[in-house]
Amino acid sequence: MRNQRHLTIVVKLGSSSIVHERTHEPLLSILSLIVETAVHLIKDGHRVVIVSSGAIAVGLRRMNVEKRPKSLPRTQALAAVGQCRLMSLWESLFAQLQQPIAQVLLTRNDIADQTQYINAQNTFTELLGMGVIPIVNENDTLAVSEIRQLEKFGDNDTLSAITAAMVHADYLFLMTDVDCLYDKNPRTNPDAQAIEVVEDVASLEADVSSAGSSIGTGGMSTKIVAARLATSAGVTTVITRSSSPGNIVNILNYVQSMKQQGHRKTPSLPATPPEDPPSLSHSISSFHIDAVSNPPLHTRFLPDPFPIRDRSFWLLHGLAPHGTLYIDAGAHRALVAKAGLYAAGIVDVEGQFAQQEAVRLVVVQGKGPGWSSAAYENGLNSGGVPIDTGPAEVGRALVNYSAVEVIRIKGMKSTEIEKVLGYADSEYVALRENVSLTRREKSSRLVTPAPVVDAGRAN
Repeated sequence: MRNQRHLTIVVKLGSSSIVHERTHEPLLSILSLIVETAVHLIKDGHRVVIVSSGAIAVGLRRMNVEKRPKSLPRTQALAAVGQCRLMSLWESLFAQLQQPIAQVLLTRNDIADQTQYINAQNTFTELLGMGVIPIVNENDTLAVSEIRQLEKFGDNDTLSAITAAMVHADYLFLMTDVDCLYDKNPRTNPDAQAIEVVEDVASLEADVSSAGSSIGTGGMSTKIVAARLATSAGVTTVITRSSSPGNIVNILNYVQSMKQQGHRKTPSLPATPPEDPPSLSHSISSFHIDAVSNPPLHTRFLPDPFPIRDRSFWLLHGLAPHGTLYIDAGAHRALVAKAGLYAAGIVDVEGQFAQQEAVRLVVVQGKGPGWSSAAYENGLNSGGVPIDTGPAEVGRALVNYSAVEVIRIKGMKSTEIEKVLGYADSEYVALRENVSLTRREKSSRLVTPAPVVDAGRAN
């Protein structure tokens, strides 16, 4: 095949895509098709990662428990039982096609530690280089936050986005029980239109009040959060129906074909296929021409043109923030210009955090036209009339001073820190290398074709 680019593809399956919601029996037909699709992609030279929910649901079936318990220890015990059987199921299915797999269990604490984050990245790199398919799941036996849905990954939706960023994936497929996003609820509005392309998740106003299934913790809201994270890392994210795993290859053929023709997106589907479209799977090439001319229903979130990767992504999404620093517009401009964060640019502090813990950075009203903390730092404060631009989170940072210390030195020059605290560990509250901005100020993209979305219940 000519001009084939080998892709890295992450496929996320929710609990309702793996087991029956009521009986908790494994959906062998869907799982077998997922396995077949993944192996075809591997044989074509692509790299595949599967993020699999379902440990608790499989545990319910094994222990003949009718519904998910409310007790945390019991839920974690069921996860321990179910994880063994879930991996055994994946192993037995992939073994039929002689495909090696590996189990990767993660918790948010693993991702929050940069050394462990890098180690996980290196492990993924080695496994994918060996032609192994990693099966990723959150370690429900230890991950209290996910099960309680506090600072949860979101039934592995968020975990799949973080995994996609870690492996520098080209595509993230969020397999669910709906075809795509719609501009209205298709169950109550026969004229609802499918949304094929979302160019900017940040401006998407979605109706995501529906929760996930009774055996999962996710829903459409967590999928949109996952899409936001993944696209910020440069990953094309797709929502499509899990009961038709062949959609993965057909959608890939369609998107790659459009890219070869030089289109980022088209207002309508091409009437005829290109003369020599790229085929992503020899084994299922019979579907290819139909895939290019009539792709399956799906919603595709386009990647950010200014992707955030590696350490910057880890700072933004791997760490749980312990507080907030409110900074002025001048401090924000200095950060955009790659300068560090001075105490002079800090307006207020919220929360309790220690040195080297993560905080949110929120821009608030400036002190007037021409005012900037950087200018003040050099004795060039020009004053002016206060203006109100409204607070907005612009990034995250690892701080050199605790909340108590920052409260005492906020608004001051660096030369005054030692006089106030009796010491000065750094002239910066946060070094620029320890700051990651969302970079949304660099791109202004529109949502197509509609801003309001309803997809019903999803998982």
